[in-house]
Amino acid sequence: MQTKQKIQQLLAAAGTSPNKKLGQNFLIDLNLMQLLIDSAHIHPNDLVLEVGCATGSLTQSLAEKAAHVIAVEYDDTLVKIAENQLSDKDNITLLNTDILENKNTIASIVIDAIEKTRQTTSGQFILIANLPYNTASPLMMNLITGEINIDRMHVTVQKEVADRMVAQPGTSSYGTLSILLAAVGNTKIERILKPTVFWPKPKVDSAIVTFIAEQKKITQVRDKQLLKQIIGLFMQHRRKMLKPCTKFAQKKLAQIHNWSTVFEDCGINPHDRPEQLSPEDFVSIANICFEYLQKGK
Repeated sequence: MQTKQKIQQLLAAAGTSPNKKLGQNFLIDLNLMQLLIDSAHIHPNDLVLEVGCATGSLTQSLAEKAAHVIAVEYDDTLVKIAENQLSDKDNITLLNTDILENKNTIASIVIDAIEKTRQTTSGQFILIANLPYNTASPLMMNLITGEINIDRMHVTVQKEVADRMVAQPGTSSYGTLSILLAAVGNTKIERILKPTVFWPKPKVDSAIVTFIAEQKKITQVRDKQLLKQIIGLFMQHRRKMLKPCTKFAQKKLAQIHNWSTVFEDCGINPHDRPEQLSPEDFVSIANICFEYLQKGK
């Protein structure tokens, strides 16, 4: 792990500095970095994905514990620094790319690397990262609903994102991210982080958050992409009653015309508001819709 002074020296030698637009805030409290690593309980056969590896400070420690680390970094200069710092490790795949091709798709080069490496690792697939703010939410939702299934996530995010990850029904932070996470696993805020543990100091607090996928919950979701569409349909009109929201249904959901029966089958009052529904309620609606679509109703 690298101290603040070491990171500053590496950046100065490369003629660069932290890029505010890319959300580059380096975690410089080594005790907290160790807490992030320890909370992940990495096993020697696990595959770890790190997004925003920067100068490779966290990456090096991850590679000492995991079978393989796939480290993703968008900044060209930081990638070159990381390559030099990690040159003695042969279990790291360093990718110079944006983690997301678009809001709903993880970069194909990353997916290919994950699929290839999973053939040679028998453990869990874990995200461990100090996530850039603009990447955090869409990345985590993709890892839950996309073709790559994540087992655990141990991340530092801005506290606003952390609050949305664990939000309960009826609260202002409750939304698509909190519903999806609760639908397939369990999420917990481990520690609130003050701006002083980062360099440069961000203007807001951050948090270390843990997500653990739960197989029992996962098997109850018939179609994760359809669940995401259901959540999007209703939560974009979170304060309307459920029944009026259905007129905005698009794509597959536009094929469903018997929404009153859907709500009845789920035991949900169509006069309730989306923000009041539990994650289990959204799963029930999505599963009934899945059955109706399969039957062509």
